[in-house]
Amino acid sequence: MVLKMLNKGHVLVFGDIILDRYISGSVDRVSPEAPVPVLKPSAEEIRLGGAANVALNLSSLGSNATLIGVTGKDSPSNEIIDLLKKNNIKKALSKSDHPTISKIRILASQQQLIRIDNEEEFSETDWQSSLSHYKKHISLKKNKVLIISDYGKGTLKNIPLIIREAKKTKKIILVDPKGDDFEKYKSADIITPNLYEFERVVGKISSESEITKKGKDLIISLRLNSLLITRGSDGMTLLDKRNGKVIREDFPTEARDVFDVSGAGDTVIASIAAGLAGGFNLSDSIRLANIAAGIVVGKSGTATVNQAELVPYLGLSESYVTSSEIKVYSQDLHKRDKKIVFTNGCFDILHAGHVEYLAAAKEMGDKLIVAINTDRSVRKLKGSRRPINTLAHRAKVLASLQCVDKVVFFDEETPIKLIKTIKPDVLVKGGDYKIRDIVGYKEVTRSGGSVVTIPLFDGLSTSKIIAKTL
Repeated sequence: MVLKMLNKGHVLVFGDIILDRYISGSVDRVSPEAPVPVLKPSAEEIRLGGAANVALNLSSLGSNATLIGVTGKDSPSNEIIDLLKKNNIKKALSKSDHPTISKIRILASQQQLIRIDNEEEFSETDWQSSLSHYKKHISLKKNKVLIISDYGKGTLKNIPLIIREAKKTKKIILVDPKGDDFEKYKSADIITPNLYEFERVVGKISSESEITKKGKDLIISLRLNSLLITRGSDGMTLLDKRNGKVIREDFPTEARDVFDVSGAGDTVIASIAAGLAGGFNLSDSIRLANIAAGIVVGKSGTATVNQAELVPYLGLSESYVTSSEIKVYSQDLHKRDKKIVFTNGCFDILHAGHVEYLAAAKEMGDKLIVAINTDRSVRKLKGSRRPINTLAHRAKVLASLQCVDKVVFFDEETPIKLIKTIKPDVLVKGGDYKIRDIVGYKEVTRSGGSVVTIPLFDGLSTSKIIAKTL
């Protein structure tokens, strides 16, 4: 992924703004006044919470975030404003006579002893003031994505109205839902409940097929485009409306060491929004969110992820791009009259035959784009014991070859979607294919391109290499 694309995105966050305060220390005795531990405080920390943490996650990822909501006329409000400024988050805040929503957590040895919540529901005047800010910013063309961050604290008094206003300006609307009434989120583009929240609305889930069925029903009844269910250790399940059908796509968990899951939902929705605002498609944005969530649960409290932290987990070169990025890249090449060569394969164990083949392909044009099957796609084609090398490793090796300009993956059995997107001038496959049987032949030749085969090198194949090791 080219993460710098995230820097171009502009996202609005509208919701409940919370100040999280952490007071930590040690406990070595019990109070003589009551059977409670006595804390000797040693540190105090304040963090942005609620919708403000969503905005913080966006800013940390490099996206341009604007936060809309309500705070009080008090010191916690001033602390929030200072943190927003420090983290380069734009704000459009309404000031209420009610106190700023805040949570105080008392910790000893990294264990929470007690939480103190300070909150009162905001007034109709506060709502009208924040709505005025929202209408002004939602009309700005640069703001491509809206996140409705609903924590049930009373900031968002009329969510259907918020959605209608966003629809007028064709924004992408993401909702982090709360409670058991999802009707108020009707006509949003994407909602991101966790499994518990999903079951509160649709009833207990007993099988994977039931998730699919009840998810489809919810999409239809709420007129959603997509439903993303976060499932903890079971990863994420996307139900996405495509060409009139609801398609299911699963994303296995990327979590390493789980220390604290608080705030992980904020990271997920912020990462998806950052990806969409930056030009990624939905699947690529969710993959980004999955990796980011896997990192953030290894941190304490509400935390964020930055681009530098993502790079090691991507494990890929800048030459490796997403399907969203390859569209922009190929369009630019066509504008500059550059000749695009395209080929595809598993490239599981890269050998001399592959290198010679790719070098010959590059000679046919200006830029060579190589599409590789995802691990799941390889298993479908080659069986459960393949691939030998993961997608990240295969992509990294391919991207290191001088003759290869870009590497992109595809999850389907064929790369036909990528071929339609890239519109290569030359489509290349090995000599064991008949030209007219090559996937993409009709599409490429119809647009004036050519389809060619390159003779294979005798005795060199991944299957034969694997056979020798058995």
